[in-house]
Amino acid sequence: MTTRRASRRGDLNVNVRWGPALADGIGQIFFQPVVWTGLAVLAAFVVADWRMAVLVVIGTVSSTLTGYLLGVAHKDIQVGQQGFCGALIGAAVFSALGTQWVAYPITIVAAALTAPVSLLVMWIFAHEPFKPLNLPSTTAPFCLLAGLMYTTTFSLHVASTSDIMDQSTISAFGKSILTNVSEVVLLNDVWAGALILLGLFLASWKVGVAAVLGSVVGSLCALALGEDITGVGSGLEGYSGVLTAIALAVVFLKGTWEPWVMAVIGAVMTALVTVWMHHVSGPVYTWPYILTTWALLAVAHVIPRLQRA
Repeated sequence: MTTRRASRRGDLNVNVRWGPALADGIGQIFFQPVVWTGLAVLAAFVVADWRMAVLVVIGTVSSTLTGYLLGVAHKDIQVGQQGFCGALIGAAVFSALGTQWVAYPITIVAAALTAPVSLLVMWIFAHEPFKPLNLPSTTAPFCLLAGLMYTTTFSLHVASTSDIMDQSTISAFGKSILTNVSEVVLLNDVWAGALILLGLFLASWKVGVAAVLGSVVGSLCALALGEDITGVGSGLEGYSGVLTAIALAVVFLKGTWEPWVMAVIGAVMTALVTVWMHHVSGPVYTWPYILTTWALLAVAHVIPRLQRA
């Protein structure tokens, strides 16, 4: 994922088809600039809670427009590169603050800030010692700003609802295959996970398979590490593995079998990082995926067999 400046901004109605660009921005949460994928993810939000979907749309619009006004290349705007962090901001704000009126201006401001933060991260990665590694900023801007939002609005937090149903290990594992997918966007909802997974398969069968692979490996590792069954069943232990598997198997590496091996390794590493980050106070968002993916892309840089896409 790269971000480029536009040579000229032009009018807001020129060069960018805003409807598809916003849908692609939501789809880019899972690296997919596909309108139908974006709509499937948005439908998942609506199924879980339409009020959350509203904040997600607001966040997507805010970050996309800010990126445009900052001069990001129109082709990057069109494929949603400026939208996904804003969409996730909307989801994170809803998770922390619910439907309080303050959630709306916070979403607008925090989502808008993801655009300059993305440019800053890419500027850092474009210079030594990171330049040869060609690292993506991915969801790091979202995590930085969501973390700031979470810590500075603590007195406004709403009580979270937790899944406390008694369930067996097998049922928790089965449920987690879909909730791992939905928790990428902070949803603990099987039907939302099914809708998102459908959208991923609509984008590409490889993307769908990679998501399932990352979900299965993440849950198996969590169970093997003795993690709480409730956490496994709700998707909190395996969601980052979904992103890691898609990133390594389909997006950032190319080859026949090599990207898939790296995806499995990445999902295992992500599970370990997730357990380690349990010591962090507050939500870790997608940091386990980010740190693991950056590390393995750096490793890929020094292994001739592994080529970047």
